Amino acid sequence: MPPLEALIRAELRHQRPRLVIATVAAIGVTCGSALLLGLSGWFITASALAGLAGPAVAHAFNYMLPSAFIRLLAIVRTGSRYVERVAGHEAALQGLGRLRPRLYARLAEGGHATRALAVGEASSRLIEDVDAIQTRFIRVAAPWALGAGLAVSAGMAALAHWTSAVALLVGAGALVLGSRWIAERWVRPAAALRQEALGQLKARLTDLEVAVPEVRAWSLEGWATEEVARVADQADAAGRVLAERSGHLMSWAGAVTGLSLAAATGLPLWLAPVAPPAPLIALAALATAAGMEAALGLVTALRDAGAARAAAARLEPLMGADPDRAVQRPEGDSLQFSPAGPTFVGGSRVRIAGPSGAGKTTLIEQMMGLRPVEPGQMSAGGLDPALPDVDVRRLFAYAAQDVSLLNGTVAQNLRLADPKAPEALLWEALEDAALAERIAGASKGLDTPIGPGGAFLSGGERRRLSLARAYLRGSPWLVLDEPTEGLDARTEQQVLHRLKARLDRTAQGLVMISHRPAGVALCEAVIEVDGVTEAGASALAVGEQGQPVGPQDAEVGH
Repeated sequence: MPPLEALIRAELRHQRPRLVIATVAAIGVTCGSALLLGLSGWFITASALAGLAGPAVAHAFNYMLPSAFIRLLAIVRTGSRYVERVAGHEAALQGLGRLRPRLYARLAEGGHATRALAVGEASSRLIEDVDAIQTRFIRVAAPWALGAGLAVSAGMAALAHWTSAVALLVGAGALVLGSRWIAERWVRPAAALRQEALGQLKARLTDLEVAVPEVRAWSLEGWATEEVARVADQADAAGRVLAERSGHLMSWAGAVTGLSLAAATGLPLWLAPVAPPAPLIALAALATAAGMEAALGLVTALRDAGAARAAAARLEPLMGADPDRAVQRPEGDSLQFSPAGPTFVGGSRVRIAGPSGAGKTTLIEQMMGLRPVEPGQMSAGGLDPALPDVDVRRLFAYAAQDVSLLNGTVAQNLRLADPKAPEALLWEALEDAALAERIAGASKGLDTPIGPGGAFLSGGERRRLSLARAYLRGSPWLVLDEPTEGLDARTEQQVLHRLKARLDRTAQGLVMISHRPAGVALCEAVIEVDGVTEAGASALAVGEQGQPVGPQDAEVGH
């Protein structure tokens, strides 16, 4: 069974008590509605006829008992509707509350299926697609409610003549079967296209939002507006198609309902030896209307089920393995970048070198399990990061070349590395990154907002804040990708001097990518890279820092 389907079914079992309550309440709604409409039709017609018959008949007619039942049924229907909505939506919301974190965890893992998603499209998966899944919970009661409503409605319609009950059952069957066919052939594909179009719209908006400085600098506001309008028009067009096809479905339902009402009232008058009394004809007509209304509930469920299945098809590739599975974690801290290469023990300082585009960043991200690599190419803590159910990321504190910051405060961004870190450790990390003086000079200190993506900071400040965040994570290896890029010479010297002091103090290992001469002296060994793919490094050579690069098999330490 696919992982998403298994998760939904498990959650349906978990929410069974609430779903049972919702189902019983839904049966109360359909049965109460059918009885209410049928009795009301009979009562109104009978009362009118009694009034027309004269004062004596009108005085003898029992108005109190039917009106009391009508009030009781109205209360039952209203109360049942309330219980159904509360119980059904509570079950759905709790189910979605368990599903969204699972999907987000999968997105955070960065698997093959998730890396291809743009930010906006990933947002669409977590919001619109998951919301569509709630139909599986809310509509569980629909078949039971339909069955109960049809049974009660058919029973009342049969009081006029058996042909009225047959007309109702045939009409309801045609409505459900025809609606299912229309939903599968017409509505479901349109719902899938609309969800896809919304995802593309969000993705394009996100891309353009990130590029706002460039758009302004190059006076491309008009072009950007046209781009937004183009994808918005596509989303609107997909929405119109879905609305039109949903309208066709409901038009079909209305036509079948009208024919069923005509048959339920006309057949008794045509086929019965003696025409049924007018109150019973009214009862049959309104009972048929109630029964078809119950069937319309199932039609709505079928329409929404198409969108739910389309959403599930898009979500399924993101599910991955069970998050509660047993995961192997490293017991040591050694690193090996190639099968025949040396092993670097904790505390080593290694520089990754090579021309631009050779794959230096790819190599270190493969080691950390952030990019795919074929098994057997490298080792981290005695484990192969390419294997499933292996978690080697706790070995590394990573400051990437492309700085990513949250729209929050300095403290919030730092505490991504250690959510429980006290302020003293935050200031220590900022000091080691040569950023403490700048933050201390701000009026709000650690609570200083940095804006979306760090927009309120300079490029160098953003890089140093990312470096401080890596310092805060006490992992055996500090992985720095161009940590002084964009810094002036004085600040670069401060950062590197404090980095060396920190490494001496903490005995952390260092893996650093740097083209700048000032950072080269920190490292004891160098790995020359010339091409990296998912199969691993196509050319990899290791040597001591400052020495000619060549093969080396000895273990490298302090």
